[in-house]
Amino acid sequence: MASNVTTIPAAPSDEALAHFAAEFTFETDCWDVHDALSKEADFVLLDVRGPELFAKGHVPGAINLPHGKIIRSKLKGWPEDTLFVTYCAGPHCNGAARGAVRLAELGRPVKIMAGGVTGWLDEGFELATVGG
Repeated sequence: MASNVTTIPAAPSDEALAHFAAEFTFETDCWDVHDALSKEADFVLLDVRGPELFAKGHVPGAINLPHGKIIRSKLKGWPEDTLFVTYCAGPHCNGAARGAVRLAELGRPVKIMAGGVTGWLDEGFELATVGG
């Protein structure tokens, strides 16, 4: 008897490969962001939560730009081909996707950091605070 897992068969391997490989063009993970930030990051990390949450704890090196405030004039300081990586509170929050949509609407390259602050902490990484 088939379980809920096997009732719908898995995709053929070539389709699975295309699907899962494509995910990397849309997102990255906390470990890869941490590793890149420990060197010379080739992207801009945006914390798209509000300033209060950013002040309480954010990924070191992140810039606070709430998703609702992502507009063309706020991005003028970066070349058009700058990759932005957005994150929010975690998997329960869609702020990173909202920020990514706004950036994509402005024609900017963008990825999401999967896991957000929750994922960052789950990896054992520290948060920075404003004034701390």
